[in-house]
Amino acid sequence: MYITPEGKEIFVVDGHIHFWDGSPENQRNIHGKQFVECFYAYHNALSPEENRWEKSHFEKYSADDLYRDLFVDGPDDMAIIQTTVLKDFYKNGFGCIKRSHEMASRAKDRFIINGSYDPRDGELALDYIHHMKETYDIQGVKLYTAEWKGESKGWKLNDPWAYKCFELLDKLGIKNVHIHKGPTIIPLNKDAFDVHDVDYCATDFQNLNFIVEHCGQPRIDDFCWIAVQETNVFGGLAVVLPFIHSRPRYFGEIMAELLFWVGPDKLLFSSDYAIWTPKWLVEKFWAYQIPEDIAAERGVQLTDEIKEKILGLNAARIYGIDIEAKKAKLRAAPVSIAAE
Repeated sequence: MYITPEGKEIFVVDGHIHFWDGSPENQRNIHGKQFVECFYAYHNALSPEENRWEKSHFEKYSADDLYRDLFVDGPDDMAIIQTTVLKDFYKNGFGCIKRSHEMASRAKDRFIINGSYDPRDGELALDYIHHMKETYDIQGVKLYTAEWKGESKGWKLNDPWAYKCFELLDKLGIKNVHIHKGPTIIPLNKDAFDVHDVDYCATDFQNLNFIVEHCGQPRIDDFCWIAVQETNVFGGLAVVLPFIHSRPRYFGEIMAELLFWVGPDKLLFSSDYAIWTPKWLVEKFWAYQIPEDIAAERGVQLTDEIKEKILGLNAARIYGIDIEAKKAKLRAAPVSIAAE
């Protein structure tokens, strides 16, 4: 739990983290190498110098590393692990649900693990959604519309099979749909991350929550015009947040736009671990104030109350987390990197 300089306890839910294996041994081809190296470039470009990792450690870190960085040295109380498979790039997948569940079994109260599927698999995608629900009781999924599959270089959220998958998610009570709609990653195509298809599925599936990871960067305006209309569209702040260090005024401009259009109740803290670690992000975020001229022009403020919502209360609401009950469980099980 994060304790502010004023002594207040803040419940932190890290809404978008990974447990990946991008090591050379797991890379299927040059594209797997390019993908993780692009992640590493983001890591180096936007992290404070003292928080930069060696490349080999970045490519494949251990369960102990993750647990320490999030819960022992870091401020997270809970974390949502997003599955990103990238079958065409990695022999055993980049971030797989089975590996994540094996890791998280040591600290079940701290993790929510989301699944993933590819609607281009047709009926097999529906079967796999059933499998993930029955096997892992998933509460959400992470979708990667730019993922390659053979000759296909991406798909859209309003494709026919994508809609059949959403219908099944709704039927099974899998309510939270996280979607990568942000910066491109080599070798994926920038256009395949365009946000406009969010407008279709959000309108047509009102029972689902669509968490647009990275808030559409570099398409912030497009995202905001969609999210202000669609009550079930949220913004995940992964990739937005690290600009707080390298481009603090730019970060203020983005946050002011998001608060003006989307509002404080639909934004979720995300470290995007292991691209960045949560400790410095949370500390800088709590200390940050939007520059006065930017705040005045938009008529917004980044108050402590709003920061608390973003850091954990909003994610707790859409995932049905009873914070007081969770606090009691976590206090009864002190953090340790030792496997249980």
